[in-house]
Amino acid sequence: MDVRSQISMVFHLDKCIGCHTCSIACKNVWTDRKGTEYMWWNNVETKPGTGFPTKWEDQREYRGGWELDEDGNLRLKSTSRARIVPNIFHNPHMPSMDDYYEPWTYKYEDLFNAPEGDDQPTAIPISKVTGNPMSIEAGPNWDDDLGGSPVYAANDPNLEGLTPQEREQLFAIERLVFFYFPRICNHCLNPSCVASCPSGALYKRGEDGIVLIDQKVCRAWRSCVAACPYKKTYFNWQTGKSEKCILCFPRLETGQAPACFHSCVGRIRYLGVMLYDAERIEEVAKLPPEQMIEAQRDMLLDPNDPDVIRQARANGVHDSVIEAAQRSPVYQFVKLWKIALPPHIEWRTLPMLFYVPPLLPVMSRREGETIASTTDSFFHPVEQARAPMSYLASLLGGGNTGHVTYALRKQMAVRLYRRSRTVGDVDEAVLADVLREADTTEAECEAIYRLTALCTFDERFVIPPAHREEAIEMMKEPHEHRQSAGFGFLAGPRRGS
Repeated sequence: MDVRSQISMVFHLDKCIGCHTCSIACKNVWTDRKGTEYMWWNNVETKPGTGFPTKWEDQREYRGGWELDEDGNLRLKSTSRARIVPNIFHNPHMPSMDDYYEPWTYKYEDLFNAPEGDDQPTAIPISKVTGNPMSIEAGPNWDDDLGGSPVYAANDPNLEGLTPQEREQLFAIERLVFFYFPRICNHCLNPSCVASCPSGALYKRGEDGIVLIDQKVCRAWRSCVAACPYKKTYFNWQTGKSEKCILCFPRLETGQAPACFHSCVGRIRYLGVMLYDAERIEEVAKLPPEQMIEAQRDMLLDPNDPDVIRQARANGVHDSVIEAAQRSPVYQFVKLWKIALPPHIEWRTLPMLFYVPPLLPVMSRREGETIASTTDSFFHPVEQARAPMSYLASLLGGGNTGHVTYALRKQMAVRLYRRSRTVGDVDEAVLADVLREADTTEAECEAIYRLTALCTFDERFVIPPAHREEAIEMMKEPHEHRQSAGFGFLAGPRRGS
């Protein structure tokens, strides 16, 4: 057993209000420089929808992630040793500027310097890349709130698993539904971006699993852009370097939550450290997609197990990190309660960002001046939600509807339990049946409720001490490192003569 630690995350989709505060926080901190205008390390999409970049989930076009060869071994979809050199001149699977959008601003001087006249002056849009006037045709969240759009939502790759009847019903007026899907880099356990880089610029930090790019080593091969199936690696056309979400590691190292987490209005984000068995990564990544979620859960270790603690200490994991793993909210959502699921685990990168699926509205119809539900009970069965279970399973369940149904039933049981305690109109016998069918207890429902609705800042973000001094010792002499002066400096400062 090779015990390692990994910073992990949970996004609770039932709480996301689509305010995009997280995206703006990240943009203001990290991607407001020239060459990064089109980058959104954090973005919030509307589902069903095509997302950003357009149809990023269609791996027949983008060829991201891993696949099994004829011998059952893992290989990258996007590249290989034989294709590295030809693909540097033209990579047919890499997204283009049109798949993102051409960033623009407005010619504001036309407003300020326009001569006096009868017409209202206007600021025309101009490209931030070329500086020329342009026609705006797309943006970072172009299909925001367009869940029933025949242009955007209808082209969602996750709809392919639905029957023609289900697809037609999903776009009928009475079934229109959408939910928000915030995305950042998943900092995967088996990152295809790291494996694809010919220059070795991408790496996964040993102490916390954060995936980073060494800007001094990056040689603009852009293999990482094509290899990442989530399209969370970007190319800076100004510097000629690739960039991606760094999980605000300078903030984490000082005990602060990442900017997007800290600014989240809906408080949907949770962060904690997980212990996992690194020896099982390849084994789990080779399994059939419908088995991978449970196998990944098994790979995540119990931080209270004496054997795990002993192996972790032997591997150099600090006691403070183990203690943080024992208090991790991510461990509870993913391992104990099993209501948080990884996105598109069938791409075999083993993402460490998990989502609690949303409890979507029940089917209803208008009868005169009232809205009538299709079910007689106050809380409907999850199978009657407007979005088909097969759609959510394609997004979060690796195609296995059982995982999604389990998570939604447990969430519904929590709602029913809380109503029984606050309103008192739920029969105890009915509640007992619901809890049994959802594989939960009143104590567990209370714990889920409190961590979901009444959690404090410190309960949502359990950040382990970074112990950078120990990590630095593996790479260089700590006293030499003391010369460095933070982000952007290539050499230590020198005293003037």
